[in-house]
Amino acid sequence: MSTNIHSTAVIEKGATIGSNSYIGPYCCVGKNVILGDNVRLVSHVAIDGHTTIGEATEIFPFASIGLAPQDLKYDGEESKLLIGKNNKIREYVTIQPGTREGKMLTQVGDNGLYMAGVHVAHDCIVGNSVIMANNATLSGHVTIGDHASIGGLAAVHQFVRIGHHAFIGGMAGIKYDVIPYALVMGRPANLAGLNIVGLKRGGTSREDIDELLNAYEFLFDKEISTLAERAVNIADEFSEHPKVMEIVNFIQTDSSRALCIPADKRKQA
Repeated sequence: MSTNIHSTAVIEKGATIGSNSYIGPYCCVGKNVILGDNVRLVSHVAIDGHTTIGEATEIFPFASIGLAPQDLKYDGEESKLLIGKNNKIREYVTIQPGTREGKMLTQVGDNGLYMAGVHVAHDCIVGNSVIMANNATLSGHVTIGDHASIGGLAAVHQFVRIGHHAFIGGMAGIKYDVIPYALVMGRPANLAGLNIVGLKRGGTSREDIDELLNAYEFLFDKEISTLAERAVNIADEFSEHPKVMEIVNFIQTDSSRALCIPADKRKQA
C-alpha cells in the first residue's frame, strides 16, 4: 500500500515519509523529520526538528513531538529526538529534543505506551516497553530502564535514574534514583518493596524472586554499616544471581542523585 496523506496535512519539503504511512487531517511535519514505514499520525499532530520516528508508531491528536525544548538555556542548537518502533503516543503528549547541556539527544525506545498528557523533557533516555500513564512527567536528563511503569500524575526530578522493571505509583514525586525491580510510592516517594507483580508477569522464577527479596532485606532492612558497604557484601554473596547484581551495579554507578530508600531507613543509609 502507498502512503496516505490527507489533503489538509502540511508536509514541509525535505521530510522523509516511509511507505504505507498515514498522515491524518491537519498534521504538520517539519522538513527534517523522518517517519518510518507504517507510521500513523491520526490527526492534528505536530512533528518538527531533527526527529526520527520508527516504524509502526502511532501518534494521536494534538501530540507535540520534536519541537523546541522548554529549557531557557536552549539556543536553537540542532539537537535530535529519536523515537523507536511500535509505540503508542496518545493525545497531548509532548516529547522534546536534547540540548547542548546534555548529549544533544532525547531518545525513546520501542513498544512503549505514552498515555494522554505525558511529558518527556529534553535529554531524557527512555528504554523499551515503558508505560507512562496519564500526565506523568519527566524532567530533563532523566533515564528510564526497560519495562518500567510510571503511574498517572507522577513527576520525576531532573537527572534521576529509574531502573528497569521498576513500578512508580500514581502521583509519586520522584527526586532520587530508583533501583531496578523497585516498587515506589508516595509524595515524596519512598521505596515500598519490590515489583513482585511485574516480576511474576515477566516470568521470573520463584527462586529468583526469593533471592531478590533476601538481597533487598539485607540492603535496606539491616541496621548495620552503610548502604555502600552492604552493597559490597551483597555483591560477594549474590555474585551468581544476575538480577541481584543488576541492583548492585545500579547502586554502585556514579550518579548526581541520592538513592530512593524505605522511609524509615533514610537515616541509616
